[in-house]
Amino acid sequence: MSRIGRKPVEVPPNVEVKIQGTTVFVKGPKGKMEYTFPTSVNISLENGSVLVGRLDDSGEQRSLHGTVRAVISNMITGVGTGFQRSLEVNGVGYRAEIKGKDLVLFVGYSHPVTIEPPEGISFDVDAKTRQIKVMGYDKQVVGQIAANIREVRPPEPYQGKGIKYLEETIRRKAGKTGKG
Repeated sequence: MSRIGRKPVEVPPNVEVKIQGTTVFVKGPKGKMEYTFPTSVNISLENGSVLVGRLDDSGEQRSLHGTVRAVISNMITGVGTGFQRSLEVNGVGYRAEIKGKDLVLFVGYSHPVTIEPPEGISFDVDAKTRQIKVMGYDKQVVGQIAANIREVRPPEPYQGKGIKYLEETIRRKAGKTGKG
């Protein structure tokens, strides 16, 4: 049996979980989410924790078991405390700023790049440390928006300019050497 799937998901006091068939509704201070899972997985709420079970030991059932439990855990964590992804802007003249709710990037193009946040996502920019924080309650959306921001100007290995994740290290390459 899946080690991850067997672990119960504890529900904090500020989060409300409701299960109707295979649809799980989660509501908390950061927002509310719902997700419909396959019918081959049993989801139950007992003693303040969510339990996930499976019908048999087929390969598909085993792979879904841990995945469903992880998605439910991310939903509960997201609406309770939220998720955050940090990026760093490197390069001379490269900067980021907030205009209203939008993130505006000045990263060496002839025009500024504007990124509008979808519902449930917010940005925070620290001009001193040149960091961008993407915050929200849906882990998948936070990661995708952070990847979209990084894609505007990915870090390059020769000078290290671009937008990178805060924990990412860029392997630097030596440039060309002149003729002797």
